[in-house]
Amino acid sequence: MTIYSRRAFIISSTILATKFQVARAGGLSHPFFAKAKNRPDVIAHQGGKGQWPGETLFAFDQATQIGVDILELDIRSTKDDQLVVMHNDLVDATTNGRGRVRQFTLKDLQKLDAGFRWTADGGRTFPFRGKNLTVPTLEEVFDKFSDKRMSVEIKQSEPSLVEPLCKMIEQHKMEERVLVASFSDRVIEQFRVRCPKVATSASTPEFLRFHSGHNDFGGAGRKPDCLQVKDKILAVQVITRKLVERAHRLSLPVQAWTVNDMAGMQRMIALNVDGIITDFPGPLLALLGRSR
Repeated sequence: MTIYSRRAFIISSTILATKFQVARAGGLSHPFFAKAKNRPDVIAHQGGKGQWPGETLFAFDQATQIGVDILELDIRSTKDDQLVVMHNDLVDATTNGRGRVRQFTLKDLQKLDAGFRWTADGGRTFPFRGKNLTVPTLEEVFDKFSDKRMSVEIKQSEPSLVEPLCKMIEQHKMEERVLVASFSDRVIEQFRVRCPKVATSASTPEFLRFHSGHNDFGGAGRKPDCLQVKDKILAVQVITRKLVERAHRLSLPVQAWTVNDMAGMQRMIALNVDGIITDFPGPLLALLGRSR
């Protein structure tokens, strides 16, 4: 190889590396993460469903009052194509109703008691029954908590929620306050094309590719801005110091989910993760010395 060939090779390699960094984009420099005031971020899973009925306006209000950094929530659509906040496909798990979310119009869905199934003592008492807790729309959450950062997971593929979700984020000017997640490769890729300013986490296939040693995540489009990772799958410890350090070298924040025990929280703090998703934000805030 001549000196000119070597120079050309070095220049080409530098350009390719630069293109990779540009394509990866976001990460810790994305406005969503640049707004972080604490580390790790305390992320209230479904608004903190271990402490009060999850994914209700009451839950998000309580989580906000105790000082969480990020509200985590899930979205689906009703029969009349309204975006609502609910984790499960069936309403049975949390309400006094029966059936799929898609079988209800918004009006009928909001007649259900969203605090009906919540219990802290194994079913001996149900302290939130009859307290007028309803299934909220995403717009209600955006309106009431417009100053909070949120992690929004798209829970259905069909009909697609990409267009209505992106449109709502834009209308409420929440582009820098929302992080969008989905297990589906196809859904998250579609969202990145439609809503390029909004941060996204890695889909399951993308994370598996990263976990197997690749840095490019596959695909030709925009790359994820963070990794939302389950701490342990069966007996396999997924979040390790090596994984966190490798992600940080790529400017990728790591958010651990769903960490509910004190030992797990302490371990995540020691591993220097960027966020901890938990059903019990109160105890995590106390552990971090941030209780109000």
